Amino acid sequence: MLKTILAISGKPGLYRLVSRGNKSLIVETVDAAKKRMPAFGADKVVSLADISIYTNDDSEVSLTSVFESIKKNYDGKAVDLSPKKAEQDDIIAFFTKVLPNYDTDRVRVSDMRKVLAWYNLLVEYGITEFEDKAPEAAAE
Repeated sequence: MLKTILAISGKPGLYRLVSRGNKSLIVETVDAAKKRMPAFGADKVVSLADISIYTNDDSEVSLTSVFESIKKNYDGKAVDLSPKKAEQDDIIAFFTKVLPNYDTDRVRVSDMRKVLAWYNLLVEYGITEFEDKAPEAAAE
């Protein structure tokens, strides 16, 4: 599911891939406005499925797994912690609860805030299935 959800550098919020245009991607916002726009090659566009968080054991945990952990810890509901207004210690405590072995040297608080904001946005607009279940069906 997260393969079609995109983050575009320099633009707030998340976007859903709608179509591919000539030398661009057609995206729409993941919010009530559903505003469509092109994302060109000069824009840094990354799928949420391709993002990982560094851990202490020299490996990485996919953002999908982090979202699933948040979903499990908060019963699939939005986290009642504001990513913009929360204190730094509260954000760190939240992230430690969700991913206890994250690399404290390489994962910044701003990254933690972004993960929290993305999770709340996705849950608010009904996107709660983070892991793809299609590969199992395709294998059969």
